[in-house]
Parts: sequence; structure tokens; C-alpha cells
Amino acid sequence: MKLKPNQIAPNFKLASTDGKTFELKSIKKKNIILYFYPKDDTPGCTLESKDFSKLNSMISKNNTIVLGISKDSIESHLKFKKKYKLKFDLLSDEKLSVIKKYGAWGMKSFLGKKYKGVIRSTFLINSKGKIHKIWSNVRVKDHAKSVLEEVKNI
Repeated sequence: MKLKPNQIAPNFKLASTDGKTFELKSIKKKNIILYFYPKDDTPGCTLESKDFSKLNSMISKNNTIVLGISKDSIESHLKFKKKYKLKFDLLSDEKLSVIKKYGAWGMKSFLGKKYKGVIRSTFLINSKGKIHKIWSNVRVKDHAKSVLEEVKNI
């Protein structure tokens, strides 16, 4: 099932770096930036996470929260979050259930090899729980800035 703008974002529950289980539908009257990334502490993912962290106060001022999701464990996420002082929580999807539900899993190629993996994707969900915009196959450079610009337009 391919997700599209204007449809209700599928609910999910995942372990969070705040020590609780995060449930999407528990967030009311706020916009949510969900970004799916391949792996903690790798160059692109670190850059993307640090960019969202740098813009987090501007994002918060626009009634929006940021959440990063990857298939790494909570232990890995906690190290990653601490190392780069990330200002938002990371969610662990080791079973790939949410990553697949949101269409962020598929064929990738690197140095001529084809393999399945997390496709860097971002979903902007509005305060009514509907998908406002989807970015797929994200290029990291300036991505967080363009997401912030879109948040201002909601």
C-alpha cells in the first residue's frame, strides 16, 4: 500500500529513546515530522539528524515535533542521540513493521550491489493526523531546511 498526501497517517507503536512506547495517535493538535533513515552514526544519517536537531527550536515554534526512525536498537539510538546531543527522540523499529508500513523499505543499490534497505524518507503529518507531504529518496543536504519551510506552510 502506497501512502499519499491527505490520507490519515497509519498509527503505530514503537520504543522511544524517552524510555516509553511512542504511539502516533497519542500526539494531538501538533504536526509531526517522521523521518526514516538507514543507520545510526553513519555520515548521511548523522548529517540529517544534526540538521533536524539544529532547526528543532524553529520547528517547535511551528507547533511541530521531530521523530527519527530506523531499524537500530534503542541502545544504539541512545548512544547516537547522546553523541550528537540530538534534541528529539528516536524510535526503534527493529522488526521493520513501521518502516514497511510507510513504504520506506525497498531495493537500493550501492557500489553496484543491489540489496534491500531503508529508503531515506520523510513524512510531514499535520495536526489532524493526515499526511501533508512525503519526501522519498531524500538527499540530505538542506533537506531539514526544506521540511521546515513546508511546516511553515501548513
